Amino acid sequence: MMRGQAWLALLVVVALALADAAAGRFVVEKNSLEVTSPDELKGKYECAIGNFGVPQYGGTLHGWVEYPKSNRKACQSFDQFDISFKPKQAGGRPIFVLVDRGECFFTTKAWNAQNAGAAAVLVVDDKSEPLITMDNPEEGKEHLENLKKSAENGDMLSVLLDWRESLPHPDERVEYEFWTNSNDECGPKCDMQMDFVRSFRGTAQILEKKGYTQFTPHYITWYCPEAFVDSKQCKSQCINHGRYCAPDPDQDFSQGYDGRNVVVQNLHQICVFKIANETGKPWLWWDYVHDFALRCPMKDKKYNNDCAHDVIKSLGLDIENINKCVGDPEADVENEILKAEQDAQIGHGKRGDVTILPTLVINNKQYRGKLDKVAVLKAICSGFEETTEPAICLSEEIQTNECLENNGGCWLDKANNVTACKDTFRGRVCECPIVRGVKFVGDGYTHCEASGVGRCEISNGGCWQETKDGKTISACSNEISEGCKCPMGFKGDGEKSCEDIDECQEKLYCQCKGCSCKNTWGSYECSCGDDNMLYMREHDTCISKEGTATTVGWSFLWVIFFGLVFAGVGAYAVYKYRLRSYMDSEIRAIMAQYMPLDNQEGANQHQVVHANDI
Repeated sequence: MMRGQAWLALLVVVALALADAAAGRFVVEKNSLEVTSPDELKGKYECAIGNFGVPQYGGTLHGWVEYPKSNRKACQSFDQFDISFKPKQAGGRPIFVLVDRGECFFTTKAWNAQNAGAAAVLVVDDKSEPLITMDNPEEGKEHLENLKKSAENGDMLSVLLDWRESLPHPDERVEYEFWTNSNDECGPKCDMQMDFVRSFRGTAQILEKKGYTQFTPHYITWYCPEAFVDSKQCKSQCINHGRYCAPDPDQDFSQGYDGRNVVVQNLHQICVFKIANETGKPWLWWDYVHDFALRCPMKDKKYNNDCAHDVIKSLGLDIENINKCVGDPEADVENEILKAEQDAQIGHGKRGDVTILPTLVINNKQYRGKLDKVAVLKAICSGFEETTEPAICLSEEIQTNECLENNGGCWLDKANNVTACKDTFRGRVCECPIVRGVKFVGDGYTHCEASGVGRCEISNGGCWQETKDGKTISACSNEISEGCKCPMGFKGDGEKSCEDIDECQEKLYCQCKGCSCKNTWGSYECSCGDDNMLYMREHDTCISKEGTATTVGWSFLWVIFFGLVFAGVGAYAVYKYRLRSYMDSEIRAIMAQYMPLDNQEGANQHQVVHANDI
């Protein structure tokens, strides 16, 4: 899939000698190159992404490979050889130019090929050597030689360039770092950085405010060798006694701003981010950097702390906390903030050392390409797990909505405008949707149906439904989570049709003696031949209306009679119980009056007996 505007993206097999680990670690970012024809060359191979051009992060590019008969190193303009790589007709596949390494810079090769209409350049190494872009150097070299031979023979050589896995995309949030500088007098590079800040600021703040990204700015510093700490050069370019240094902006140590001024303003920008981040507003860094560049430029002699403090105050940030963070540039101690920045410059994991400004790192992998709003946004969008990317990643400016063409090959309910096609930055997925809280289930390609509570409210759950004589009957029931079943009185599959059952003809009901049956839609009517007879549906029988009334009347009287009898018996039983309880209590009270006297008389007699004994 080709994402957005086609632009030259240089794919280079870079030949680099393996350097000593102490000299730093350079990691080349890769993408996939797949040969789709001819059959004998089919396969996937890794190649490096150039440091220039605009890689189609998150997308693919399919084209034909050509190996020019002349100017095979692409060091000269192809116009001189009357060679064009533009598609022969509208809608034709892009052309990838296969060129040999050597004699001129890669950028020159790419520039000449782009001017001739090429969509990409494949550079073939000119010697066998260890390549950090290949797992097996010899095999890779041989493969590209085979590509050259195939192209020379006039074969239809088709190649697919795939950037979808160039950046990790593990979850719904992207972490990215921007290594920059506050210096505004370093020529085109500084202008490019500020142009990017101006154009990308709004987009970055939207992504950050809604939690889609986690952004961190960084600044490169170097240290002065201890033997030269007291030299004029180190004193003018470093702070904290040579610990943190930056190049002199105009390379003139006798006038203008010095490198130490740059380090101090870099430190202010880091501290602005730190304090803003601690208050939950990390996006204020973009406002500060933008406003400082406009209000405090070197050319106006305003590149100083006073101007920086004015900008900080205008954004409502705590100036005291920021000054505390900056610390004393003259102190012979380490600055924790700048020490952390120096540590962060060292490569870790799959990320190499950061030595060049500007550098963008996305999901811990270095971005390759133009520092441009659209190009960078594409790279960030490719870092989201598919289907979790924010709406800004699905805009027409940066991607093509594949669901607009043939519904992306996914299931579609035209009647209700419900589709399983979900647009993503990398392409599309066919996934049964959720509509008004109702989950659809199925493979997403040929079938989706509503499931669960409320499913009958969406296209009647895909079941049969019909209205006749103002009465609507459906084969969908919310009591079951899926499936269709014809209701009682109907038969069929429940999805395409349900037919009325003729209960009279099939003799299912109304079979009693003297009964007359009439079929209705979804039911039946049964009546008795005699007007004095009443049809009892639950018993499928006819009974006399008079007998029924008499029976009901006597039954009612008997119920009243027996109710009165039971009430009288119950009342009498209660009366007898309460009367007996009352009489028992009276008798106990009378007896209690005599029992103590008897006891006392016995005690006196006992005392008399003992006295006589004495």
